[in-house]
Amino acid sequence: MHEKTLAELSQALQSKALSSVELTQHYLKRIEQLDGSLNSYITVTAESALEQAKAADARIAAGNATALTGIPLAHKDLFCTQGQRTSCGSKMLDNFISPYESTVTQRFLDAGAVSLGKTNLDEFAMGSSTESSFYGPTRNPWDTDRVPGGSSGGSASAVAARLCAAATGTDTGGSIRQPAGFTALTGLKPTYGRVSRWGMVAYASSLDQGGPMARSAEDCALMMQVMAGFDAKDSTSVDQPVPDYSAGLNDSLKGLRIGLPKEYFSAGLDAATADAISAAVKQFQALGAEVKEISLPNAELAIPAYYVIAPAEASSNLSRFDGVRFGYRCENPADLSDLYKRSRAEGFGAEVKRRIMVGAYALSAGYYDAYYLQAQKIRRLIKNDFMAAYEQVDVILCPTSPTPAFKIGEKIDDPVSLYLTDIYTITANLAGVPGVALPAGFANGLPLGMQLLGPYFSEARLLNIAHQYQQVTDWHQRAPAGY
Repeated sequence: MHEKTLAELSQALQSKALSSVELTQHYLKRIEQLDGSLNSYITVTAESALEQAKAADARIAAGNATALTGIPLAHKDLFCTQGQRTSCGSKMLDNFISPYESTVTQRFLDAGAVSLGKTNLDEFAMGSSTESSFYGPTRNPWDTDRVPGGSSGGSASAVAARLCAAATGTDTGGSIRQPAGFTALTGLKPTYGRVSRWGMVAYASSLDQGGPMARSAEDCALMMQVMAGFDAKDSTSVDQPVPDYSAGLNDSLKGLRIGLPKEYFSAGLDAATADAISAAVKQFQALGAEVKEISLPNAELAIPAYYVIAPAEASSNLSRFDGVRFGYRCENPADLSDLYKRSRAEGFGAEVKRRIMVGAYALSAGYYDAYYLQAQKIRRLIKNDFMAAYEQVDVILCPTSPTPAFKIGEKIDDPVSLYLTDIYTITANLAGVPGVALPAGFANGLPLGMQLLGPYFSEARLLNIAHQYQQVTDWHQRAPAGY
């Protein structure tokens, strides 16, 4: 059962060849047997999952099911789920039971999907490897000595190891696309505002965006159909009609204009990844696409701008976790000042503290103009670069990361080296444009990823392009040995 894609499982459930209870029990058994070596889940909600599965079977029998009714999914532990722990991978929220449901998870419940539990992540989504979680690192099923990427590494590992049919993730600087590339998955970062952020614990509010992680573009289209849409509870949600994401998957690519940004194919790119993308380019040309070199001249400024803007917003967002209003509280504080200081010192991990300090510094009097304001100006230049590029091409093709998945512990003591693993993904977040990551090959048994970046609200077109590529390649169909 776990070898089927989400689309195939949906057909099996609708035809009653399979029941949701059988399917849910199968996945729960796999989690129990296999997740010990991966640590992809923080919380498994077996009891409620089986209740949801029974309700899904009844809904299918009544003839009012949706495409996702009865499908077992997992959610990144950054989405609030009512009555369940929402930890954000942090000691600060280890005992937080959410009193409400996020819009994204509520929409999946309304569609009849089954939630198997909550997946591991870098603490408060701050990281590129899923090593900074309070609950320990998640491992990559393709090589358990290596990271699955981050911060949505738990979701990536769970989907790649077939411990759920698909999962949700969030992408602030590449946290859906980079782990998708490391684990041979398809992951979509939608246009900022396309998917509601209500109930999604904020890291950097102007950059965060939820999206699907699945085994194919077809599966991502089914997930997006549920996730996308206006939400009055989110002031940044865009009130724009949601297209049928599956309807155009088989559209021809003839005449498609693909741009290759020369700045993304420099000396820092792994040779195997460059070769894989070169082969993919030829495949797209065989499908009828035209390819040309373009320039994103300010791309090299993305990392420094991001690591001013994101920590600045994080320092503000995380100020609420003070041991009084929200979060972990230290024992036996001497006074109020001691309560604040020790609760935050003991509740947050090293990477979160680093970003809060950097952000508070960038926003402080005397430095705001020198750092934060300059970073916002760079952000505008990067957005202008994308807009100029889309006057020449329909989509941009580039790597998701400079190298395949690296070993656990290899970069954890070198934050700058770790930050650079997001060098190809961050620009899309700064500009707010959508991007889809998909597998492009393998090197020494490790997946290699590429991404397609499109204009605002071009998710359907991106999924169409990815789907057409996946009709003539089999990278996305491969599974890690033992899973």
